[in-house]
Amino acid sequence: MKTSALNTKSSTSLTKLEQRLHLSDFLLKLSNQMSAFGNLDDVLNAFVEITTRELNAERGTIFLNDPTTNELYSRVAQGHLRHEIRILNTSGIAGSVFTAQESLIILEPYDDPRFNQTIDEQTGFVTRSILCVPIRAGNGNVIGVAQLLNKQKGRFTKVDLNLLEKMTTQASLALQNAQFIESMQAIRAKEIEFLNVISEVTSDINITSLLKKVMSEITRMLNADRSTLFLNDEKTGQLWSEVGQGLDSLQIRLPNHLGIAGAVFTSGKVINIPHAYADLRFNPAFDKKTGYFTRSLLCVPITNKEGKVIGVTQVLNKHGGPFNAEDESRLKAFSSEISIALQNAKLFADVQSMKNYNESMLESMSSGVLTLDETEQIVTCNAAGLRILQTTPAEIVHKPFAQFFYDTNAWVLEKVKRVMDTGEADITVDAEIEVAAQTLSVNLTIVPLTGADHKRLGSMVMLEDISSEKRMKSTMSRYMDASIADQLLASGADSMGGVSVPATVLFSDIRGFTTITEELGPQATVSMLNEYFEIMVDCLRQEDGMLDKFIGDAVMAAFGIPVAHSDDEDRAVRTSISMITRLADWNVIRLSEGKKPINIGIGLNTDVVVSGNIGAKKRMDYTIIGDGVNLAARLESACKQYAAKILISEFTQKKLRGTYRMREIDLVVVKGKTQPVAVFEVLDYHTEQTFPNLMDVVSHFRDGIAKYRRGEFDLAIKAFEQALGFNPEDKLSQIYVERCLVLQQHPPKGVWDGVWRMEDK
Repeated sequence: MKTSALNTKSSTSLTKLEQRLHLSDFLLKLSNQMSAFGNLDDVLNAFVEITTRELNAERGTIFLNDPTTNELYSRVAQGHLRHEIRILNTSGIAGSVFTAQESLIILEPYDDPRFNQTIDEQTGFVTRSILCVPIRAGNGNVIGVAQLLNKQKGRFTKVDLNLLEKMTTQASLALQNAQFIESMQAIRAKEIEFLNVISEVTSDINITSLLKKVMSEITRMLNADRSTLFLNDEKTGQLWSEVGQGLDSLQIRLPNHLGIAGAVFTSGKVINIPHAYADLRFNPAFDKKTGYFTRSLLCVPITNKEGKVIGVTQVLNKHGGPFNAEDESRLKAFSSEISIALQNAKLFADVQSMKNYNESMLESMSSGVLTLDETEQIVTCNAAGLRILQTTPAEIVHKPFAQFFYDTNAWVLEKVKRVMDTGEADITVDAEIEVAAQTLSVNLTIVPLTGADHKRLGSMVMLEDISSEKRMKSTMSRYMDASIADQLLASGADSMGGVSVPATVLFSDIRGFTTITEELGPQATVSMLNEYFEIMVDCLRQEDGMLDKFIGDAVMAAFGIPVAHSDDEDRAVRTSISMITRLADWNVIRLSEGKKPINIGIGLNTDVVVSGNIGAKKRMDYTIIGDGVNLAARLESACKQYAAKILISEFTQKKLRGTYRMREIDLVVVKGKTQPVAVFEVLDYHTEQTFPNLMDVVSHFRDGIAKYRRGEFDLAIKAFEQALGFNPEDKLSQIYVERCLVLQQHPPKGVWDGVWRMEDK
């Protein structure tokens, strides 16, 4: 019996030994197999496959810890879920195991509050049991977790748990090595990408496109939402940027000592704010204005090779968490590398700006300007010079000066030679030159051109055409209509007085001009008005209208003065239509530049007015006055009340020869008058897109007006609503529906005549 028991015990010991040897052999093979793979994805794939097979599980997932984001990530999961999963390393079953560093067997997952059922609900998979163990490195640190789901036969046991722990420990070295290799490859790829980006960006010397490229690359490189690069303007003490990545293009300017950007610029130190609204230095005003929400912010200085701060780079909202130390290093390195390119681009922009300024100045001059090199060849000739000499660039540029100034004009060539020899300027007043068999009176100025080293470069010739009539007309036309200047020059009139003449008066005015001036400021307002008036005046001149004056943002003009035409009323209407359509084209350009559109109202009236020189002998103004002028002004103002762009009186409408799309909109008694005037809206500027079904709307509107004037307000409302059925955006029909409703509730006293009395001017 003893011998038998001893034999049994020896047999049992031998079995356990064989099991341990088998386990050791298995783990060794596992280690060798894991080490054979070259990248992390292959290691993860193989390890998941081996663990699920050996432990007879349905699915397995390996989560590795990302210390930069404090997340557990998995790239491989068996089944049809194969996208990368990232979770906080403190959440769920996996997070609990990672944090506590203890293995878990969960046999009823749906009863465990740590279990996240979302994936099961999305995929239809049912998790019945979970085995989850920490992955420990050789030094004992936990680098991730291994998780198996649903043992196919029976339940997970402690034996399974121990085996999985040993397997993860054995595979940890291969996992760490693969992580390290992948990390090194990523760093190398980033370095190569960094060098390529620097090379591409720094090759650009256009400041606008350079800023766009830099901010685009910074945003992408740091996986951020948007970025802005501010450069310092030493003249104004402001930080400025041409564009903002992720925003509509615009120029931002701010004092170089305010805000986060100002603090970085003045201190030269990096500011990294993980939670913007928790930092007192952050100004949320821009967020409130744009609706944007800033979560995290990184701002670094840009210094040149002398160590001077020339700007700052600001990056907002890194995806996946706040900016870290690596982001700071990369952005500082990038900013340092591009500083030279930024300075070169700024220098190029300054030179180009000066070149454009000089060329623009020359082209805008009324005097002809020619530049000659040291051999007396013509290098440049501005537009005025081409006009005075009646030539073209191809005929004059790079040609000898003597080719144009010979015979009777040879004296000009002699003066050029004298200036070249002596280096002293020469001025000749009221001289004569022959051009194309015509004699021109000119003021001639010749000056030497020298370089920074005082070396002679050539000379510049300026020709000012002072032919008396042209000079007088040019001067007077700056202050009055060209046709009036012609008339006064012909008659030599300087006396005051006026005559009564029939004319069609035009008034136009910009809507919401006060608000526009407040938004733009003085300089931008003047610039906008100059462009606007240029368009309006061009429309007037095309129909021989007389520009009377500018009254702030308003334009006052007349047709039939000083020269009458048989169709002055039609000319006035055509001008109004042209003003609206040209303005619409200009607004398209303004919107593309990020500017607000400009809207106007126009009023026209035909009447007998008094025109002539009115004022004092030392200060006269050629203008028009009278009731007809006032009515045109009232109609322009009424455009706001009737949501119209062009309103004309019955006096203008009756004299029109052409056919226009229009509708009678009201009988109006303007302030200060007693007799009603029929008012018409001109609609010819509309297209099918801006006013669909126009004639259908006009027809129903006409029916509504007739019923409105008869006091049949309920029937009038139906007619106006029918008009709105064809165009729901017809604001005038909407206005009349509302007016009829008010009149139904508060019936007019006495006899209803359908006349509307305007209390405002």
